[in-house]
Amino acid sequence: MITRYRNIIVDLVCRVISPFILLFGLYVVIFGHYSPGGGFQGGTIIAAGVILLRLSLGKQQTSKKFPPKLAPILGAIGLLIYGGTGLAALLSGGMYLDYAHLPIPGISVAEKRYLGILFVEIGVALGVFGVLVSIFDSLTGERQ
Repeated sequence: MITRYRNIIVDLVCRVISPFILLFGLYVVIFGHYSPGGGFQGGTIIAAGVILLRLSLGKQQTSKKFPPKLAPILGAIGLLIYGGTGLAALLSGGMYLDYAHLPIPGISVAEKRYLGILFVEIGVALGVFGVLVSIFDSLTGERQ
C-alpha cells in the first residue's frame, strides 16, 4: 500500500489540472484520424489523468468517482467495440475492418469510413485506458 502524506498544494494542483488532462485525452481520441494521435495515445493520456488523481488523492476519494472494478470493464467494452466494428463489416460482405461495408444505411462510403475509424479509435482508447489503470491498481495493491 502507498504511504500517503497530505499536501494541500499538490492536492489542489492535481484536482485543477486533471480535468484538462482528461479533456485533452478526449480531444486526441476524437481528432486522432485527422492529426497525429488516436486511440492509443488518447487512452494513455486519459489513464494518466486518472492515475494522477489516484496518486495525489488516494483510494478513498478516487474510488467514489472511478471505482477500481470499472477499469477492466471499460477495457473489455473497448475490445468489444473494436472487434464489433470489424465483425459488422465482415458480416456485411466486406473484409474485417473494411469500413466501407459497415451496415449504416443512408450515408456515403466516405462517411462510413469516417465513422468506422472513429469507432475503432474509441475502442482502442477504452481498451488502453482500462488496461493501464488496471495495471496501476494491481501494482499499488488497490484492488482488494
